[in-house]
Amino acid sequence: MSVVIEEPTAEPLSLRRIATTWWPLAASWLLMGVEGPAISAVVARLIDPKINLAAYGGVVFPLALLIESPVVMLLAASTALSKDLPSYRRLRTFMHGLSALLTLAHVVIAFTPLSYVVVRDIIGAPPEVVAPARLGLMIMVPWTWAIAYRRFNQGVLIRYGHSLAVGVGTLVRLSADGLVLLVGYMLGSVPGIIVAVLAIDAGVLSEAIYVRLRVRPVVRERLKVKSDGPRLGFRAFLAFYLPLSLTSVISLMTSPVGSAALSRMPSALESLAVWPVATGVSFLFRSFGFAYNEVVVALIEEPGVAPRLRRFTLLIAVATTLALTILLIPPVGSFLFLTVFGLPLNLADLARASVWLALPMPALSVLQSWYQGIILNSRRTRVISEAVILSLAVIVALLGTGVVHGGVTGLYVGVGALTAGELLRTFWLWWRSRGVRAHLYLRDAPLVTPPASDARPPGAQPVG
Repeated sequence: MSVVIEEPTAEPLSLRRIATTWWPLAASWLLMGVEGPAISAVVARLIDPKINLAAYGGVVFPLALLIESPVVMLLAASTALSKDLPSYRRLRTFMHGLSALLTLAHVVIAFTPLSYVVVRDIIGAPPEVVAPARLGLMIMVPWTWAIAYRRFNQGVLIRYGHSLAVGVGTLVRLSADGLVLLVGYMLGSVPGIIVAVLAIDAGVLSEAIYVRLRVRPVVRERLKVKSDGPRLGFRAFLAFYLPLSLTSVISLMTSPVGSAALSRMPSALESLAVWPVATGVSFLFRSFGFAYNEVVVALIEEPGVAPRLRRFTLLIAVATTLALTILLIPPVGSFLFLTVFGLPLNLADLARASVWLALPMPALSVLQSWYQGIILNSRRTRVISEAVILSLAVIVALLGTGVVHGGVTGLYVGVGALTAGELLRTFWLWWRSRGVRAHLYLRDAPLVTPPASDARPPGAQPVG
């Protein structure tokens, strides 16, 4: 029996090209991951560190994340849909409208008595944390709009091969962060919550301005004035984006829900104080996986890329897990939490033990980005929402069990619940993307044409 082997029409994408697209985004996410630990390290060295760490990491930042969560997926949406100038403009109009509504919601929560309801009654923060948390929310008003504007335009940069500009923008952000943190540390008398939130504001606003300057020539030179394909209608966009938006809302609910649960478990103040440190260290290593989502979205349509992307996925997953493991070796971990973060010994021990529970998180983030990128390419965004809903259900159930049981330190329950939820989320994305992945692997396999006697009838499915 003989077969006719046809040569592919285009050269498959190399691992080097994938790495070239990925590393600036990974560097950007890594630098953003440094932001949280840097803020915690400075606040830990200012007045009333335990209270201000709890206010920032246990209340203000989780609430700000929840408020801005509907705009998080603008990065993926812009990367996938900014194919021409009309589509870009429609997405921009949507971005500004959504940002205005969310900023208004932030103002209402921060500047009205509703803040006491949210912080004191719903989250259940300790009494000494309520006032500094409200002040932090007031200062953080510009956050959501700046994040939306930045992520929307970053999607355009990534789509048209300017991912390095995204990393440079993060350096701009961290430079502004660092300047504010340095001034606050040198003054020494400014409350940590004020220093932390001013640093966050300065960073995101500076980055938004930089990204705007970088995207202007790309929009002018690369986006076509008229669309070659079907017009991006508002209804079609909502069908694509709403499940993504729901995904980010549900996913980022875990942080304030975790804070509320930790406030009701043993060692509440200590757990809330260490919560931003533990999640920040985990985020640092998960950032390599977060960056991979847009890489998959941008490259998955190129010929022969699926097997190489899968191989690259496994390489990142293994490398990031090993790196976090090395960081948690006792001498290294002690130096990190005692010297770098400046935590007291009891809080440093609490942080180091909790991060061990998050050891699978870096690999899970890489796998999630691989499966999500494939699903985004197929436009079946509802699957991503399903995975996040299941994840949140597990997290809430475990946190609720910890509150009812009342015998385990809250931080351990919180980090363990997050890890269990992410594990289920990854499994669901793997399960629901099987058909699309099989299609991609078949598409990117060498094209083999069997003789007529062995040919399958049209529409028949391959075995296995």
